[in-house]
Amino acid sequence: MSPTNNKKAMCRYAGAQNQNVQRTALPEIIDRIVNSLDDPECFAHIGEEPIHFSTSVREMIEKFRNILFPGYFSDAKIDSVNVSYHMGQEITRLYDILSRQIIHVLRHDCLRYDRECSECERRGNEAAFCVIEQIPVLRQKLAADVRAAYDGDPAAKSHDEIIFSYPGLYAITVHRIANILHQRSIPKLPRIMSELAHSLTGIDIHPGATIGERFVIDHGTGIVIGETSVIGDNVRIYQNVTIGALSLPKDAGEKLRWAKRHPTIEDDVIIYSGATVLGGDTVIGARSVVGGNVWLTRSIPADTKIFMEEPRLIIKNQPKETDSEGN
Repeated sequence: MSPTNNKKAMCRYAGAQNQNVQRTALPEIIDRIVNSLDDPECFAHIGEEPIHFSTSVREMIEKFRNILFPGYFSDAKIDSVNVSYHMGQEITRLYDILSRQIIHVLRHDCLRYDRECSECERRGNEAAFCVIEQIPVLRQKLAADVRAAYDGDPAAKSHDEIIFSYPGLYAITVHRIANILHQRSIPKLPRIMSELAHSLTGIDIHPGATIGERFVIDHGTGIVIGETSVIGDNVRIYQNVTIGALSLPKDAGEKLRWAKRHPTIEDDVIIYSGATVLGGDTVIGARSVVGGNVWLTRSIPADTKIFMEEPRLIIKNQPKETDSEGN
Protein backbone atom coordinates (compact mmCIF):
# COMPACT_ATOMS: atom_id res chain seq x y z
CA MET A 1 0.00 0.00 0.00
CA SER A 2 1.36 3.41 -0.96
CA PRO A 3 2.05 5.96 1.81
CA THR A 4 -0.83 8.12 0.56
CA ASN A 5 -3.36 5.26 0.63
CA ASN A 6 -2.05 4.19 4.03
CA LYS A 7 -2.70 7.70 5.44
CA LYS A 8 -6.23 7.69 4.00
CA ALA A 9 -6.95 4.30 5.59
CA MET A 10 -5.62 5.48 8.95
CA CYS A 11 -7.74 8.65 8.69
CA ARG A 12 -10.90 6.63 8.02
CA TYR A 13 -10.16 4.28 10.91
CA ALA A 14 -9.44 7.12 13.35
CA GLY A 15 -12.58 8.95 12.22
CA ALA A 16 -14.76 5.89 12.71
CA GLN A 17 -13.30 5.30 16.16
CA ASN A 18 -13.91 8.92 17.14
CA GLN A 19 -17.53 8.77 15.94
CA ASN A 20 -18.10 5.63 18.01
CA VAL A 21 -16.86 7.47 21.10
CA GLN A 22 -19.26 10.37 20.49
CA ARG A 23 -22.23 8.14 19.71
CA THR A 24 -21.59 6.07 22.83
CA ALA A 25 -21.82 9.26 24.89
CA LEU A 26 -25.12 10.36 23.28
CA PRO A 27 -27.53 8.44 25.60
CA GLU A 28 -26.27 10.41 28.63
CA ILE A 29 -26.77 13.69 26.75
CA ILE A 30 -30.24 12.58 25.62
CA ASP A 31 -31.23 11.83 29.23
CA ARG A 32 -30.07 15.27 30.34
CA ILE A 33 -32.03 16.97 27.55
CA VAL A 34 -35.20 14.97 28.26
CA ASN A 35 -34.92 15.72 32.00
CA SER A 36 -34.59 19.43 31.20
CA LEU A 37 -38.07 19.34 29.65
CA ASP A 38 -39.50 19.39 33.19
CA ASP A 39 -38.00 22.85 33.77
CA PRO A 40 -41.05 25.16 34.14
CA GLU A 41 -38.95 28.17 33.09
CA CYS A 42 -38.39 26.71 29.61
CA PHE A 43 -40.86 25.84 26.89
CA ALA A 44 -41.92 22.47 25.51
CA HIS A 45 -44.97 21.32 23.59
CA ILE A 46 -45.51 17.68 24.50
CA GLY A 47 -48.71 15.65 24.62
CA GLU A 48 -50.91 18.40 23.18
CA GLU A 49 -52.38 19.01 19.74
CA PRO A 50 -49.41 19.21 17.32
CA ILE A 51 -48.49 22.68 16.15
CA HIS A 52 -49.11 22.95 12.42
CA PHE A 53 -46.21 23.37 10.04
CA SER A 54 -45.40 26.50 8.06
CA THR A 55 -45.20 24.39 4.89
CA SER A 56 -48.96 23.84 5.15
CA VAL A 57 -49.51 27.57 5.58
CA ARG A 58 -47.34 28.26 2.54
CA GLU A 59 -49.40 25.79 0.49
CA MET A 60 -52.57 27.49 1.68
CA ILE A 61 -51.30 30.94 0.65
CA GLU A 62 -50.35 29.65 -2.79
CA LYS A 63 -53.86 28.23 -3.19
CA PHE A 64 -55.26 31.64 -2.31
CA ARG A 65 -53.06 33.30 -4.92
CA ASN A 66 -54.16 30.79 -7.55
CA ILE A 67 -57.77 31.77 -6.90
CA LEU A 68 -57.28 35.50 -6.38
CA PHE A 69 -55.22 35.78 -9.58
CA PRO A 70 -56.40 32.86 -11.76
CA GLY A 71 -53.94 31.73 -14.40
CA TYR A 72 -50.96 33.65 -13.00
CA PHE A 73 -49.48 31.06 -10.66
CA SER A 74 -50.95 27.80 -11.94
CA ASP A 75 -49.18 25.29 -14.18
CA ALA A 76 -52.50 24.27 -15.72
CA LYS A 77 -53.95 26.08 -18.73
CA ILE A 78 -57.23 27.80 -17.88
CA ASP A 79 -59.69 28.69 -20.61
CA SER A 80 -63.44 29.03 -21.12
CA VAL A 81 -63.81 25.27 -21.42
CA ASN A 82 -62.31 24.27 -18.07
CA VAL A 83 -62.47 27.41 -15.94
CA SER A 84 -65.48 26.29 -13.86
CA TYR A 85 -64.00 22.85 -13.25
CA HIS A 86 -60.53 24.24 -12.47
CA MET A 87 -61.77 26.93 -10.09
CA GLY A 88 -64.14 24.48 -8.42
CA GLN A 89 -61.26 22.13 -7.72
CA GLU A 90 -59.01 24.91 -6.42
CA ILE A 91 -61.66 26.50 -4.21
CA THR A 92 -62.76 23.17 -2.73
CA ARG A 93 -59.14 22.23 -2.01
CA LEU A 94 -58.51 25.65 -0.41
CA TYR A 95 -61.60 25.30 1.79
CA ASP A 96 -60.40 21.91 3.02
CA ILE A 97 -56.89 23.19 3.80
CA LEU A 98 -58.09 26.39 5.45
CA SER A 99 -60.77 24.76 7.59
CA ARG A 100 -58.29 22.10 8.74
CA GLN A 101 -55.73 24.77 9.70
CA ILE A 102 -58.29 26.81 11.64
CA ILE A 103 -59.70 23.77 13.44
CA HIS A 104 -56.15 22.79 14.30
CA VAL A 105 -55.26 26.08 16.01
CA LEU A 106 -58.59 26.25 17.84
CA ARG A 107 -58.25 22.71 19.17
CA HIS A 108 -54.63 23.36 20.08
CA ASP A 109 -55.63 26.17 22.44
CA CYS A 110 -58.46 24.13 23.98
CA LEU A 111 -56.16 21.23 24.84
CA ARG A 112 -52.99 23.12 25.72
CA TYR A 113 -54.65 25.62 28.04
CA ASP A 114 -57.39 23.28 29.32
CA ARG A 115 -60.18 25.56 28.14
CA GLU A 116 -63.83 24.74 27.70
CA CYS A 117 -64.76 23.29 24.33
CA SER A 118 -64.83 26.05 21.73
CA GLU A 119 -66.67 23.94 19.14
CA CYS A 120 -63.54 23.78 17.01
CA GLU A 121 -65.07 21.91 14.08
CA ARG A 122 -68.03 24.24 13.72
CA ARG A 123 -66.04 27.45 14.20
CA GLY A 124 -63.30 26.27 11.85
CA ASN A 125 -65.68 25.35 9.06
CA GLU A 126 -67.66 28.58 9.46
CA ALA A 127 -64.53 30.76 9.50
CA ALA A 128 -63.11 29.04 6.41
CA PHE A 129 -66.43 29.50 4.60
CA CYS A 130 -66.49 33.18 5.61
CA VAL A 131 -63.05 33.75 4.06
CA ILE A 132 -63.93 31.88 0.87
CA GLU A 133 -67.15 33.85 0.65
CA GLN A 134 -65.18 37.12 0.64
CA ILE A 135 -62.87 36.16 -2.25
CA PRO A 136 -64.83 38.24 -4.84
CA VAL A 137 -64.38 41.33 -2.61
CA LEU A 138 -60.74 40.44 -2.00
CA ARG A 139 -60.18 40.22 -5.76
CA GLN A 140 -61.60 43.71 -6.22
CA LYS A 141 -59.46 45.17 -3.45
CA LEU A 142 -56.30 43.56 -4.76
CA ALA A 143 -57.08 44.68 -8.30
CA ALA A 144 -57.31 48.24 -6.95
CA ASP A 145 -53.96 47.76 -5.18
CA VAL A 146 -52.39 46.59 -8.45
CA ARG A 147 -53.76 49.56 -10.41
CA ALA A 148 -52.59 52.00 -7.72
CA ALA A 149 -49.09 50.52 -7.84
CA TYR A 150 -49.03 50.78 -11.63
CA ASP A 151 -50.41 54.32 -11.71
CA GLY A 152 -47.73 55.60 -9.32
CA ASP A 153 -44.68 53.67 -10.51
CA PRO A 154 -43.13 54.54 -13.88
CA ALA A 155 -40.81 51.54 -13.48
CA ALA A 156 -43.81 49.19 -13.76
CA LYS A 157 -44.34 48.21 -17.38
CA SER A 158 -47.56 46.26 -16.90
CA HIS A 159 -50.08 45.10 -14.32
CA ASP A 160 -48.81 41.56 -14.87
CA GLU A 161 -45.31 42.59 -13.79
CA ILE A 162 -46.70 43.85 -10.49
CA ILE A 163 -48.72 40.69 -9.85
CA PHE A 164 -45.82 38.39 -10.66
CA SER A 165 -42.93 40.19 -9.01
CA TYR A 166 -43.76 43.02 -6.58
CA PRO A 167 -43.11 42.00 -2.96
CA GLY A 168 -45.46 44.74 -1.75
CA LEU A 169 -48.40 43.12 -3.49
CA TYR A 170 -47.53 39.71 -2.05
CA ALA A 171 -47.43 41.17 1.46
CA ILE A 172 -50.72 43.03 0.96
CA THR A 173 -52.37 39.90 -0.44
CA VAL A 174 -51.40 37.85 2.59
CA HIS A 175 -52.40 40.67 4.94
CA ARG A 176 -55.89 41.07 3.49
CA ILE A 177 -56.53 37.34 4.01
CA ALA A 178 -54.95 37.21 7.47
CA ASN A 179 -56.92 40.28 8.56
CA ILE A 180 -60.23 38.50 7.90
CA LEU A 181 -59.11 35.62 10.15
CA HIS A 182 -57.86 38.08 12.78
CA GLN A 183 -61.24 39.83 12.84
CA ARG A 184 -62.86 36.47 13.57
CA SER A 185 -60.48 35.97 16.54
CA ILE A 186 -58.73 32.98 15.02
CA PRO A 187 -55.55 32.51 17.08
CA LYS A 188 -51.99 32.09 15.79
CA LEU A 189 -52.78 31.37 12.13
CA PRO A 190 -53.08 35.01 10.98
CA ARG A 191 -49.75 35.88 12.62
CA ILE A 192 -48.03 32.82 11.17
CA MET A 193 -49.27 33.88 7.73
CA SER A 194 -48.03 37.45 8.15
CA GLU A 195 -44.64 36.30 9.42
CA LEU A 196 -44.27 33.99 6.43
CA ALA A 197 -44.86 36.99 4.16
CA HIS A 198 -42.43 38.97 6.33
CA SER A 199 -39.70 36.35 5.90
CA LEU A 200 -40.16 36.34 2.11
CA THR A 201 -40.53 40.09 1.50
CA GLY A 202 -39.01 41.96 4.44
CA ILE A 203 -42.41 43.61 4.99
CA ASP A 204 -43.87 43.17 8.48
CA ILE A 205 -47.62 43.90 8.63
CA HIS A 206 -49.46 42.75 11.73
CA PRO A 207 -52.72 41.00 10.73
CA GLY A 208 -54.67 43.30 13.04
CA ALA A 209 -53.75 46.45 11.10
CA THR A 210 -56.66 48.10 9.28
CA ILE A 211 -55.69 49.02 5.71
CA GLY A 212 -57.89 50.77 3.17
CA GLU A 213 -58.12 50.41 -0.59
CA ARG A 214 -55.50 51.25 -3.23
CA PHE A 215 -52.67 50.69 -0.76
CA VAL A 216 -49.19 50.74 -2.26
CA ILE A 217 -45.89 49.60 -0.79
CA ASP A 218 -43.07 50.77 -3.04
CA HIS A 219 -39.93 48.58 -2.86
CA GLY A 220 -40.97 47.38 0.58
CA THR A 221 -37.86 46.18 2.39
CA GLY A 222 -37.83 47.05 6.09
CA ILE A 223 -41.45 48.22 6.41
CA VAL A 224 -43.18 47.69 9.78
CA ILE A 225 -46.92 48.30 10.33
CA GLY A 226 -48.16 47.65 13.87
CA GLU A 227 -51.25 45.83 15.07
CA THR A 228 -53.52 48.81 15.83
CA SER A 229 -52.47 50.95 12.87
CA VAL A 230 -55.31 52.41 10.81
CA ILE A 231 -54.45 53.30 7.21
CA GLY A 232 -56.91 55.00 4.88
CA ASP A 233 -57.41 54.82 1.12
CA ASN A 234 -54.84 55.75 -1.54
CA VAL A 235 -51.88 55.63 0.84
CA ARG A 236 -48.37 55.02 -0.50
CA ILE A 237 -45.36 54.17 1.65
CA TYR A 238 -41.75 53.52 0.72
CA GLN A 239 -39.01 51.26 2.07
CA ASN A 240 -37.84 51.34 5.70
CA VAL A 241 -41.00 53.07 6.96
CA THR A 242 -42.14 52.24 10.49
CA ILE A 243 -45.72 52.82 11.59
CA GLY A 244 -45.25 51.69 15.15
CA ALA A 245 -45.70 52.14 18.88
CA LEU A 246 -43.87 54.41 21.28
CA SER A 247 -41.38 52.92 23.72
CA LEU A 248 -43.37 50.93 26.27
CA PRO A 249 -42.76 50.45 30.00
CA LYS A 250 -41.61 47.08 31.29
CA ASP A 251 -45.06 45.99 32.48
CA ALA A 252 -46.94 47.28 29.43
CA GLY A 253 -47.84 43.84 28.04
CA GLU A 254 -51.10 43.37 29.92
CA LYS A 255 -51.91 47.04 30.47
CA LEU A 256 -51.75 48.02 26.80
CA ARG A 257 -52.52 44.74 25.06
CA TRP A 258 -55.92 45.94 23.83
CA ALA A 259 -55.13 49.66 23.59
CA LYS A 260 -54.50 51.60 20.38
CA ARG A 261 -50.72 51.89 20.25
CA HIS A 262 -50.08 52.68 16.60
CA PRO A 263 -50.80 55.71 14.37
CA THR A 264 -53.70 56.55 12.11
CA ILE A 265 -52.78 57.44 8.52
CA GLU A 266 -55.64 59.18 6.72
CA ASP A 267 -56.49 59.07 3.00
CA ASP A 268 -54.08 60.07 0.21
CA VAL A 269 -50.98 60.25 2.42
CA ILE A 270 -47.45 59.58 1.13
CA ILE A 271 -44.71 58.48 3.53
CA TYR A 272 -41.20 58.47 2.10
CA SER A 273 -38.34 56.08 2.88
CA GLY A 274 -36.83 55.94 6.32
CA ALA A 275 -39.69 57.79 8.04
CA THR A 276 -40.81 56.69 11.50
CA VAL A 277 -44.33 57.49 12.72
CA LEU A 278 -45.11 56.39 16.28
CA GLY A 279 -47.91 56.44 18.84
CA GLY A 280 -51.57 55.54 19.13
CA ASP A 281 -52.64 59.19 19.35
CA THR A 282 -50.63 60.22 16.28
CA VAL A 283 -52.77 61.08 13.24
CA ILE A 284 -51.34 61.97 9.84
CA GLY A 285 -53.97 64.14 8.20
CA ALA A 286 -55.37 63.45 4.75
CA ARG A 287 -53.28 64.38 1.69
CA SER A 288 -50.19 65.03 3.80
CA VAL A 289 -46.63 64.12 2.83
CA VAL A 290 -44.09 62.80 5.34
CA GLY A 291 -40.57 63.20 4.02
CA GLY A 292 -37.70 60.76 4.21
CA ASN A 293 -36.05 60.07 7.58
CA VAL A 294 -38.64 62.11 9.51
CA TRP A 295 -39.18 61.02 13.13
CA LEU A 296 -42.75 61.84 14.12
CA THR A 297 -44.55 61.25 17.42
CA ARG A 298 -47.31 63.85 17.17
CA SER A 299 -50.20 64.51 14.83
CA ILE A 300 -50.06 66.73 11.77
CA PRO A 301 -53.14 68.29 10.14
CA ALA A 302 -54.46 67.56 6.67
CA ASP A 303 -52.65 68.96 3.63
CA THR A 304 -49.32 69.25 5.45
CA LYS A 305 -45.81 68.56 4.20
CA ILE A 306 -43.23 67.70 6.83
CA PHE A 307 -39.56 67.26 5.94
CA MET A 308 -36.20 67.13 7.64
CA GLU A 309 -34.02 70.15 7.03
CA GLU A 310 -31.60 69.35 4.22
CA PRO A 311 -28.26 68.32 5.72
CA ARG A 312 -25.19 70.43 5.01
CA LEU A 313 -22.90 68.54 2.67
CA ILE A 314 -19.14 68.80 3.05
CA ILE A 315 -17.31 68.22 -0.24
CA LYS A 316 -13.55 68.02 -0.25
CA ASN A 317 -11.42 67.80 -3.37
CA GLN A 318 -8.96 64.95 -3.31
CA PRO A 319 -5.37 66.07 -3.93
CA LYS A 320 -4.11 64.93 -7.29
CA GLU A 321 -1.46 62.23 -7.03
CA THR A 322 1.82 62.86 -8.86
CA ASP A 323 4.08 60.32 -10.44
CA SER A 324 7.76 59.90 -9.64
CA GLU A 325 8.69 62.54 -12.22
CA GLY A 326 6.40 65.15 -10.68
CA ASN A 327 3.69 64.98 -13.40
